[in-house]
Amino acid sequence: MSSTVKQALNSGVILDTASLGPKDLNLEPLLSTLPAWQMHAASAPDQVPARIAGHDLIVTNKVVIDAELMAANPQLKLICVAATGTNNVDLQAAKAQGITVCNVVNYGPNSVAQHALMLMLNLATNAQRYRTSANNGEWSKSPFFCLLDYPIVELAGKNLGIVGYGVLGQQVAQLGRALGMNVLISARPNATEVPSGRVSFAQVLAQSDVLSLHCPLTASTEKMMNSQTLAHMKPSAFLINCARGGLIDEPALALALRAGQLAGAGLDVLSQEPPPANHPLLAEDIPNLILTPHTAWASREARQNLVDIMTDNIANFIAGRPQNCV
Repeated sequence: MSSTVKQALNSGVILDTASLGPKDLNLEPLLSTLPAWQMHAASAPDQVPARIAGHDLIVTNKVVIDAELMAANPQLKLICVAATGTNNVDLQAAKAQGITVCNVVNYGPNSVAQHALMLMLNLATNAQRYRTSANNGEWSKSPFFCLLDYPIVELAGKNLGIVGYGVLGQQVAQLGRALGMNVLISARPNATEVPSGRVSFAQVLAQSDVLSLHCPLTASTEKMMNSQTLAHMKPSAFLINCARGGLIDEPALALALRAGQLAGAGLDVLSQEPPPANHPLLAEDIPNLILTPHTAWASREARQNLVDIMTDNIANFIAGRPQNCV
């Protein structure tokens, strides 16, 4: 039997606690893992060197931890990323220095799936436009009991294309089936063979009434939704993205929506977050686009689950059984 080697951690620092949301979470189990903690709501790049100095453990959501910072802290043993993505940590440098890096996976599939469904339903029912019409007096001017100014689509019987069939994609597929939708599970966009139970990416593009993205952002998926792939979708289709903004060529999507090549899009992510004021998808003249500010993951339940998994990551590292290592 292999023996476990326990690791002593004396102090830790959380660099961006405000990214976990309002103060509605129970952090006591997390804070009880170490004798001493320092917590900062947010950390600018020039503040990071002083704040991590001397600590064994760094907790970061989006604050960048690069090779230079690691080299200046030879005592550093563990970096916990309070998220799934680890692109803000130099993993090669961490490996070379013997620093363990842990992330948090599958902490909010219910939250993300219900958000994707919310975007679908809002697009299908034109809920935002009708809400505006009710509040701005248009309904009061109607000659009869209702307004029928914007199209309403029933999702039952429509095709829901899923690109990325991990835990999140499976959860969205389950909700789609509950609405009576036909689920098309896409093969990888660059696949040379289509596995059993999957549909080629080209077919999914052509046949989907709703296309929902749930795949990671990699070199092969970056800007997978571009002018060419968007042109293969139905003009009546909706595009949903609760994964990564970089999956979409954003200027191309803006052009497609303006030209009526798509019926609408619901996005919770952009390629740059927070976006600059002149981001192409923040223009006021793009029809039927719903943007939410990266909140699909942010239910209280999902955020607490994230903290609890991160607490387990730290406790297991100390016990010599590191988990969720990347």
